[in-house]
Amino acid sequence: MRVLLKSVEVIDPRYSFHRKKRNILIKNGTISSISTQDVTSDKIIEGKGLLVSIGWFDMRASFCDPGFEQKEDIVSGSRAAHTGGFTEVALLPNTNPVIQTKNEISYIIANNSHSLVQLHPMACATVGTEGEAITEMIDLHQAGAVAFTDGEKPIWHTDVLLKSLMYLQKFDGLLINRAEDQFLTTFGTMNEGVTSTQLGMKGMPNLSEELMIERDIRLLQYAGGKIHFSNISTENSVELIRQAKKKGLSITCDVAAHQLAFDDTALVDFDTNFKVNPPLRSKKDVKALINGLKDGTIDVIVSSHSPQDEESKKVEFDLAEFGVTGLQTLYPVLNSLEDKLDLNLLIEKITISPRTILHLPIPEIKVGSPANLTVFDPEQEWVLDDHSNQSKSRNSPFYNKTLSGKAVAVFNNGKWEFNL
Repeated sequence: MRVLLKSVEVIDPRYSFHRKKRNILIKNGTISSISTQDVTSDKIIEGKGLLVSIGWFDMRASFCDPGFEQKEDIVSGSRAAHTGGFTEVALLPNTNPVIQTKNEISYIIANNSHSLVQLHPMACATVGTEGEAITEMIDLHQAGAVAFTDGEKPIWHTDVLLKSLMYLQKFDGLLINRAEDQFLTTFGTMNEGVTSTQLGMKGMPNLSEELMIERDIRLLQYAGGKIHFSNISTENSVELIRQAKKKGLSITCDVAAHQLAFDDTALVDFDTNFKVNPPLRSKKDVKALINGLKDGTIDVIVSSHSPQDEESKKVEFDLAEFGVTGLQTLYPVLNSLEDKLDLNLLIEKITISPRTILHLPIPEIKVGSPANLTVFDPEQEWVLDDHSNQSKSRNSPFYNKTLSGKAVAVFNNGKWEFNL
């Protein structure tokens, strides 16, 4: 089948036709021509203002499978991913059982050879994500693990983190940590600050994140290796990482899209869909995160897709689970930031940067290359509701809201899906 992307504006600074309109013909999953000439095709995707980039990559998502399929599974998570514009997703290991053996890796990647959305498993850094003993990292790496992390749990044990950094150097492996001193956030439900005081809620201080980042930077200086901080959220975290990068340390980091869209004042109505960890921070922190993206301190923007069933969210605020779904709403958030951040930079944060950090192949928009593409419309408005939502879960602060910006088609692995 031949699909023509007609007069789409290409977003890819690597090519001379960047920010220019081209007709891109995809034949049997391969880009067969890129030109300004009309060509014959079986299907045409055409529309005013359509843009195309290489396929989007989400570096942090949970599909809850195996073990928690009532929240999400590989099929529904993949559907939410391609509807949101993603052709590849890196998955957290916090399943049941956790991802710490070759069998569990095989389960995640079993359908990659013929799936529209490629899944990249991140294996546990420690056995059972308990933080007390490192996993068989070399075997897991050879089986297909793209990084090592305890995912939703921080690696609390200092010596274990140190040994992980040293062990991973044997194969240039990446350690990913979510920075949180859980002893400082026990019973916390939201950001510690003016709003938490007004609401009478137990706060989670910025210090809990910043202390662990500072600790890990010191350990990295001592042991070598490389580390990625996931879901950073505070102004001082950005500055700590900025200064460490200036010293030449091998550090990267990401921020969740919802951390850029909201601050802690969003919780005044006790809506549990805003309950996330790390919590939504202050306006000052949000501004610092945006500046960190501008100057390159923050390398990646992630969905931090964390589905929760109704029973986990429709309870009192302090009893509700943390997390929001984010795959389908990440692009509308980025679209809302275009007055603050350049489109080229935003797309780079969800295409080239995550693949570079994980040492994965970067797709190309050139004749003869496999089509790994996302077509998107920054003007199209839509509503996230029971009809459009592809996740099994509904825990999104954007639910039943009108959003601007939508992925309208994705191509990958010889397959395609249209969301027109």
